[in-house]
Amino acid sequence: MSDSAERIRTGKSWEEFCDTLKAAGQVILSPDAPDDLLNRAEGFRYLSRLTRAGLEAFIEYADPHAPELHRPIHETAKIGADNPDNYYQTAQVSGAHEYRIVGRRNTIHYLDFATQTAGVASTGDSQQSGHLDAADIEIADDGSFEIVLSCDEKPGNWLRMAPETTQLIVRQTYLDRETETPADLRIERIGDDKRPAPVTAELVDQGLGQAAGLVIGCTNLFAGWAKGFQAHSNQLPKFDDSVSMGAGGDPNICYYHSYWELGPEEALVIEVTPPECRSWNFQLDNHWMESLDYRYYRVTLNKHTARYESDGSVRIVVAHQDPGHPNWIETAGHDRGTMCFRWIRADEHPEPRCRVVKRSELG
Repeated sequence: MSDSAERIRTGKSWEEFCDTLKAAGQVILSPDAPDDLLNRAEGFRYLSRLTRAGLEAFIEYADPHAPELHRPIHETAKIGADNPDNYYQTAQVSGAHEYRIVGRRNTIHYLDFATQTAGVASTGDSQQSGHLDAADIEIADDGSFEIVLSCDEKPGNWLRMAPETTQLIVRQTYLDRETETPADLRIERIGDDKRPAPVTAELVDQGLGQAAGLVIGCTNLFAGWAKGFQAHSNQLPKFDDSVSMGAGGDPNICYYHSYWELGPEEALVIEVTPPECRSWNFQLDNHWMESLDYRYYRVTLNKHTARYESDGSVRIVVAHQDPGHPNWIETAGHDRGTMCFRWIRADEHPEPRCRVVKRSELG
């Protein structure tokens, strides 16, 4: 009997999975984390969301012989300053096989594909195997296209994989959610039998370990980022490109991550003149680097939704109550958290200027 079979037979796999989840709770209780009830409650909800995402990724959609595109990050599953403008999709793949993506472009503003090695959102040491922007894809007049994923170069639309590749990541980014339609995408393995294999002890044993690893690894990784950001609270310095890429970042994006904290009568004013770019956005997150609930609160702005000054600059105001400013970002009951600014395919990367003022000074 294999090790995995014995671990499943005795329940050891499940015991270790539960023990790891329990250990992840200590990150939420860390002295470095906020101890008020809102942040504690959001922290434990965060663990439940990571658990759900991990089980879906590594058990339900784990078979690289029959990959399926699914949404690991969405309105109620958030990881690492998830972009509120994004429609994220992912699929488990393997560098040992070749795959085909069949799609229709539709009207989504920005679309790109990347292949990654393991550790994207758990250890932060993933390597990007390949990257393909829709702007560089040959697309038919009716909007249809095909992309081949393989280690060996192919003619036409080709997305490189490496022998160590484990994941496909698709980012579809809205400029205007009200009018744009995401691309229709389907992935299949190139080969004979495309059906998923029957469940095995090895799949469940390995999947439970990977899911638990995602929960504790992701929690530790981004809690560490949040702690580091506090050294430059209420400012937006440029983030290290190599660190963002290790966590599955997009090479077309320049990131500015930081921390924010405001008193009851304070506001954070962010000013910048956008360069020529495909898009940009700003978002407010909680301490655990989850975007705040953009379904019901105005917690993000982008190139399309922002109101511009007469000189082309943008002023964003983060405040607890509406100051009457068109670019108000509300804190949704929070007094602290993380935040992120992105330039997407920008000619330049100016650093946003930030200052804390009294709300009465906004004018």
